Amino acid sequence: MTASLSGDDITEGRILAAALEPIRLQARMDMVFGGPVKHRASAMEITELHGTRTRSAWNLVVHNGHGLGGKALSLRRPVSVASYFASEGITHVYDHAVRPEAIETLAAVPVMVNRSPRALLYIATRTQVNLGDRWFDSLAPIIRKLERDIAVEDEVRRRLGLMQSARSADPDGMSGAELVDIARELNELATLIDDEEVRKRIEAVGHRFSPRGPRTDSAPPTSLRPRELDVLREVARGASNNEVAESLGLLPNTVKSYMKSAMRKLHVANRVQAINAANSQGLL
Repeated sequence: MTASLSGDDITEGRILAAALEPIRLQARMDMVFGGPVKHRASAMEITELHGTRTRSAWNLVVHNGHGLGGKALSLRRPVSVASYFASEGITHVYDHAVRPEAIETLAAVPVMVNRSPRALLYIATRTQVNLGDRWFDSLAPIIRKLERDIAVEDEVRRRLGLMQSARSADPDGMSGAELVDIARELNELATLIDDEEVRKRIEAVGHRFSPRGPRTDSAPPTSLRPRELDVLREVARGASNNEVAESLGLLPNTVKSYMKSAMRKLHVANRVQAINAANSQGLL
């Protein structure tokens, strides 16, 4: 059984797809798959696969309370089994999708936004391992990022919906001041997004509502994203990339990306110059 995807589901699927490889690497497991939660958490559809050998789970609809994923949806917390086919704590209605992948250990992790599951991730391996609290804790930063990205997308849609409602109520259009406010809010939301594609989309929408003509407010000489500033502050304290990653809940490669981006914006060639330039502009 399959279900049609709404626009929100497609957006969440794209956000999930970008996170699958980082999650698989962090988890040190063979595969990750999942998809958006539908119909007020009554079911979810598997729309994203990474590391699988087959497409046996593709478009599978998992219902609340059924299988390991349905159990995670019902409890609204991560659950796992060390030996899937020997487990007596779950129903086995989806064995036909699990068997072709030879899955032994399986975890199901709901992605929660405003206390409601919005997506569900399966993380699996073909060997039997015991997953403890430390393993789940290691995934928390990536899961939190997913939750934040979905929440930001929700807020963008909400504000655009308010704007469209205001336009419908006022055929003459919105005032320039209102357009400026909308553009500023959307661009502020864009700074919360780490995903380059999503950020550019939100920025593009914000630019659409910026009225043409001279700006009345002056922009700072350099505009660094909040995460770039967070990384610079940690580096200024003498932290290494690994220490910064641990402190901020990021991957070391993500820290490197933020540093490179900050140095490019500050027009400097190394970390020391970046800290000095940020300090001279009052950014730190």
